[in-house]
Amino acid sequence: MNNDIEISVRSPSAYTLANEALRLMQEHGVWPTPLNYELWLYVAGDPESPLAQEIYRLVKAGEQITEDVSESLASKFIARLKLNDEVRDAGLKLTRELTSITEIISEAQKTQKTYSDTLEGAKRSMSAVDAAALQGLVQSLTDATNQVLNHHVEFESRLIDSSREVNRLRKHLDQVRMEAMTDALTNLANRKSFDEALDAHCDSDDDSAPLTLAVLDIDHFKRFNDTWGHQTGDQVLRYVASVLARIGRAPRLAARYGGEEFGLLFPGETAAVVERILNEARQEIASRVLKRRSTNEDLGTVTVSAGIAQREYGEDAFDLLDRADKALYQSKNAGRNKVTVATGSAIPDSSAA
Repeated sequence: MNNDIEISVRSPSAYTLANEALRLMQEHGVWPTPLNYELWLYVAGDPESPLAQEIYRLVKAGEQITEDVSESLASKFIARLKLNDEVRDAGLKLTRELTSITEIISEAQKTQKTYSDTLEGAKRSMSAVDAAALQGLVQSLTDATNQVLNHHVEFESRLIDSSREVNRLRKHLDQVRMEAMTDALTNLANRKSFDEALDAHCDSDDDSAPLTLAVLDIDHFKRFNDTWGHQTGDQVLRYVASVLARIGRAPRLAARYGGEEFGLLFPGETAAVVERILNEARQEIASRVLKRRSTNEDLGTVTVSAGIAQREYGEDAFDLLDRADKALYQSKNAGRNKVTVATGSAIPDSSAA
C-alpha cells in the first residue's frame, strides 16, 4: 500500500476506510477476498489513483471483477509500487556509498596537500639550517612521509571495501529493476516494460527503419480456468510464453500485456516478416496436446489469435497499438487461431472474447 493508506489503516479512520471498501465491493458484486479487499482499500482511500480509475473503467464497461482480473490488477499496480520502493532504497544506498568514496578521495587529497606543503617548507629551511639542525629536519620529513604512507594504506582499504559494496548494490539494483519490469508468472517483460519500449521506439526521430507491433491472445482461455482451475490456466500461460520468449529475443521484445494477452515488438522488421514468424509460432503452439500436471489429464490443444500492425510514418504508440488490437479482433471474429495484418480498415466488432 502507499504511505497514506498504510497510515489510514493503522489509525481510527481505518474503520471508515474498511466500511467504504466493503460497501464498494458489495455495490459492484465483488467477493470480499483478501486480495479484493486490498485492491478496494486503494479505491476507497484514493478514488483518483490509476488503480481506482482502471477498476472503475472495467466496471463501467460491464466487465466482472473475477479472481483473474484482481490478480492482474494487483500484479500491475500493487507489486510495482513495492518494487519501486526497493529501487528507491537501493538507489539511496548506492548514492550514500558513492558519496563515501568521494569523501575518502577528498581526504586523500588533503593529506597529499599537507605533505606537499611540508616538503616545500623543508626545501626553504634547508638553506638556512646548520648541520646540527639538519638531523631534526630529516626526522620531520621521515615522520611526514610515514604519516602519508599510513593514510594511503587506510584509504586503500576503505576504497576496496566501498568498491565492493558499490558493486554489490549495483547488482542488487539491477536485479530489482529487472523484477520491476518482469512478469512474475511468465518471466516475460511486463506491461510497464512493453509500454516504455513502445513509447521509446515511437518517440525516436529515426523513422527510416520499420517497426512492427503484434498483439496475441490465447483463444477461449476462460474455458481453461473454468474447467481446470487457475493453476492449469497458469500452466497454459507459461507454455505460450515459452514459445514467445524464443521468438522475442533482443532486439525484439515479448511481454505479457495483461491476463491472457501478450505484446511483441519487432524493431527493424516488416509486417510480412512478422506475419510469417507468428504463423510459425501459432502452429507450434497448436501442435502440442497439453496434459494437466497434477493428474496427467489431456487438456487438449491451445490456439492463439494475433493482430499485427507496422508503424506508419509519425504514428504514435497509442494509434499503433490500437490498429494491432483491431487486427486481433478480426482474427477472433474470423474463427480464431489466425494472424491478421492491420490494413487500416473499419473498426471490427469487439464483442468476441
